[in-house]
Amino acid sequence: MVKMVATDIDGTLLRSDQTVSDRTRRAVEAVEDAGLTFMLVTGRPPRWLAPVQEELDHHGIAICANGGVVLDLRTGEVLEVNAFAEDTAREVLGRVRDLAAGLGFGVEWADGFAHDPSYPRGLRQSESVPGAVHDVTDDDQFFDRPVVKLLVRTEDQGEALEDLAGRAVQATDGLATVTWSMGGLLEISAAGVNKASTLARFAQQRDADSGEVVAFGDMPNDLQMLSWAGRGVAVANAHPLILDAADEHTASNDEDGVARVLERLVG
Repeated sequence: MVKMVATDIDGTLLRSDQTVSDRTRRAVEAVEDAGLTFMLVTGRPPRWLAPVQEELDHHGIAICANGGVVLDLRTGEVLEVNAFAEDTAREVLGRVRDLAAGLGFGVEWADGFAHDPSYPRGLRQSESVPGAVHDVTDDDQFFDRPVVKLLVRTEDQGEALEDLAGRAVQATDGLATVTWSMGGLLEISAAGVNKASTLARFAQQRDADSGEVVAFGDMPNDLQMLSWAGRGVAVANAHPLILDAADEHTASNDEDGVARVLERLVG
């Protein structure tokens, strides 16, 4: 019996044009009408969720920032924050800075974003929202608020990005959780904080175990979530690691792959 549906957003639920199709929107509504809990589980911070909230008519709960923040999409209320201890975050930042030259650094707070001069701007429209983004000239300013996620931008792609991620894992030595996604981005969270751990805790609070959860994803930061869920589903456009790890495959994000599975799930 399925009690909970959890899906990544970008490359999974959203089409390539960043919209939710009518078919997907109807499928999400049908899931909630059937009494199941619908979860978005994403690397996006809360400040990037407004367009998706509108596309989904404010349905569901969102686990944001790779498990760092839990947000009620109906009310906008922050339900949980899983941040670094400040001394640990400072240590992790220093170790990753030593890995390579030319890296750009930023941090996600539960209510904003800060970056150094090397971090590229303009990647999202929300980065131009007044008050949401802060320029820093000193690393101490990163810690004005609790750090939910450390972001590292690099020009590396493919195997070079995976190699950098592997070296970051070794450098942080259990102090943090390191993953990566498309666009030359390393995402570093507090130790033990990832999509799967936060989803597991949320499910337990609602008397659901892993076997009662269906999860969808496309990128390496979805790997632990799909492995934890009783039924892990990869969209056709997923990274090879996800395609290999998933219990089943569905159509691509542009072909309503998530909706197709949800329609079968709720009959």
